[in-house]
Amino acid sequence: MSRRWTQNDIPDLSGNVAIVTGASSGMGWEVSRALAWKNAAVVLACRDEGRGRAASESIRSGIPEARVEVMALDLASLASVRSFAEAFLVSHDRLDLLVNNAGVLLAPYGTTEDGFERHFGINHLGHFALTGLLMDRLLATSASRIVTVSSRGHGMGRIDFANLMYGDGKGYSAVRAYARSK
Repeated sequence: MSRRWTQNDIPDLSGNVAIVTGASSGMGWEVSRALAWKNAAVVLACRDEGRGRAASESIRSGIPEARVEVMALDLASLASVRSFAEAFLVSHDRLDLLVNNAGVLLAPYGTTEDGFERHFGINHLGHFALTGLLMDRLLATSASRIVTVSSRGHGMGRIDFANLMYGDGKGYSAVRAYARSK
């Protein structure tokens, strides 16, 4: 039986800068806490800045020396994605780790600000745009990494290019839309 990997296996990350999307709760919060515990400077990229501040305070309550900051990022808005990337690039000269974690699951039919089906727009296109806008900084940082969180739901996903965005909800199923986005 192999030994189980834990956060103790994370090396010291002093001097490293990480972005974690969806960092206000769940797995995003846990990843942010673990990275901060290992001395990384962590940007909590959150749609709701109030929840992001609460997450930041929660991390600091257990790790007083944590270097965490909250920046607004709404993956349902490409303007927000651009604004986040621009602000990050101005304020940080390196990016060692980008964790594309945020997502929406089993939401009713709806579209993003830019007209994309909600699951596909947030779970896939928003992160794709964010990664592209930060790519030069990632490439300029030695040994940088991108982690994109998915799920086993991807196995059920099928791309229908004729109805990629479920035009007007045509044929919409929250389960199929989520699987397609993964």
